[in-house]
Amino acid sequence: MVFTTPFPPPAGGSDRSGSALRARMPVFALLDNIRSVWNVGSIFRTADGAGFGGLVLTGMTATPPRPDMEKVALGATQSVPWSYQKDAVAAARALRDTGRPLVVLEQTPQARPWDDFPYPFPHVCVVGHEVHGVDPAIVDLADHVVEIPMAGAKDSLNVAVSFGILAYAVRRAWLAAGCPEGQGTP
Repeated sequence: MVFTTPFPPPAGGSDRSGSALRARMPVFALLDNIRSVWNVGSIFRTADGAGFGGLVLTGMTATPPRPDMEKVALGATQSVPWSYQKDAVAAARALRDTGRPLVVLEQTPQARPWDDFPYPFPHVCVVGHEVHGVDPAIVDLADHVVEIPMAGAKDSLNVAVSFGILAYAVRRAWLAAGCPEGQGTP
């Protein structure tokens, strides 16, 4: 598997107003064995809203087209480029080998708070299984690990909610790096 360019540019896409799709950030997300089709649909919709370049779906992660996914994604499976790879670790390694650092969202001793991290561009965000988290082999490959600290009784948030927090932290960093809406790399 080779990822020289993970996704082709969107061809002839438009938003509901008929205008051309906005330029996307050079940031991709790898979904490591996400078990809920609704979480996948929500992540598609969030990736579209935040301007991610695409998604890599792996392992048991559901793939479009699926009516239950579309109910949540509301068309984002058509506007966000995506690919499927069976082996999440191989996909992570291949993406990293193209020079995109892996930023894994996971709770580990070396994790930095999500809101105190200088997100690099380009990069790949990795989110994992709702119960088991990101595969430890992918965590071992990670260039960076970030976490969302928890103050309550539960150890983590829903993966789609966590992705939303991360996606907009990345978006904020993108804009702070001097890349205004609708432009290419900073």
